[in-house]
Amino acid sequence: METPKYKRVIIKLSGEALAGDQGFGLENSVLDSLAEQIGDIIAMGVEVAVVVGGGNIWRGVAGAKRGIDRATADYMGMLATVINALALQDVLENHNIDTRVQTAIEMRQVAELYIKRRAIRHLEKGRVVIFGAGTGNPFFSTDTTAALRAAEIEAEVILMAKKVDGVYDCDPQTHSDAKKFDKLSYIDVLNRGLKVMDSTATSLCMDNDIPIIVFNMMERGNMKRALMGETIGTYVGSEQDD
Repeated sequence: METPKYKRVIIKLSGEALAGDQGFGLENSVLDSLAEQIGDIIAMGVEVAVVVGGGNIWRGVAGAKRGIDRATADYMGMLATVINALALQDVLENHNIDTRVQTAIEMRQVAELYIKRRAIRHLEKGRVVIFGAGTGNPFFSTDTTAALRAAEIEAEVILMAKKVDGVYDCDPQTHSDAKKFDKLSYIDVLNRGLKVMDSTATSLCMDNDIPIIVFNMMERGNMKRALMGETIGTYVGSEQDD
């Protein structure tokens, strides 16, 4: 059996990525592809946790710009992430992958409340743990949630599953000369203002030495390649990393 480089990982999924090309809601083909890829790495013995965003349904920042109280808008966004978490749970279980959804806001009828030790126990039993409702606090992004949960459960890497194949110095869709980075340090990301994660999340990863791999989730097999340590997408880590 192939030996993965990382044993316990967090996959960060943006809500926009779950919407596919339609830009809103959930795209079944994207969910099915994700389930198949997660199944591939579960079969390798990797322990998998997932943090989902909610931008395909609601974005707190956008809501605040419309005049909604920012804290209220962010709580609405947290509920959107729970919708995505439940959708992902359903498709994973349809692929015979055992899952648990844990939320930072108590809603016992649909999910467990997040408890670190319980989450780790689920992972040790081979279950995929899906974290919803962000950190449970307004003004914090789901990027920060991914960094925080990774530190808490001692994940070895964060896989940033995107619709692009890495980090560029400018938008590759509007700039034909955009340069893709194969490797970046945390400081590079912060100093250049690159849109890998927000600055809070990046700083948290830097403080806890949690590497980030940004890759194209739409290409089947990329998730497995990233976990095998192949050069793929963009690797973000400390300057000492090979």
